[in-house]
Amino acid sequence: MTNDRSAALAALLLRLSLGVMFLAHGLYMKIMTFGLTGTMGFFGSLGYPPVLGAVVAIAETLAGIALVLGFWTRAVSLLAVPILIGATLQHAGNGWVFSNAGGGWEFPVFWIAALAVQALLGDGAYALKLNRLIGYPATPRAA
Repeated sequence: MTNDRSAALAALLLRLSLGVMFLAHGLYMKIMTFGLTGTMGFFGSLGYPPVLGAVVAIAETLAGIALVLGFWTRAVSLLAVPILIGATLQHAGNGWVFSNAGGGWEFPVFWIAALAVQALLGDGAYALKLNRLIGYPATPRAA
């Protein structure tokens, strides 16, 4: 049996996990390890426009930051899904298990499911609320 507090903490745990994963994949791997030039070259070698590599790396990094902060969680979760659909399609020919040569499709598909769950759950606990930042109350006032 869950209550509102445990659901909020569960959403927080999922949000932080997804955010850290996006930061590890976008910022650390694509930007810091391979560099934007290397990432763009890799995307080009797959037949995609090279600039798409930079777009994906930056989008993953921004999504990671937004999720960690709990900023526009539902929208960010849904907007990140196309990136993972692309990853799924890229890895589909390598089989199911992600440890296969070239990586399989199990991890990106699970990531899509986790993003969908996050979009349904919402921000969870300790999320940065835009209303609070600009000085409005977190909940609408009664008339």
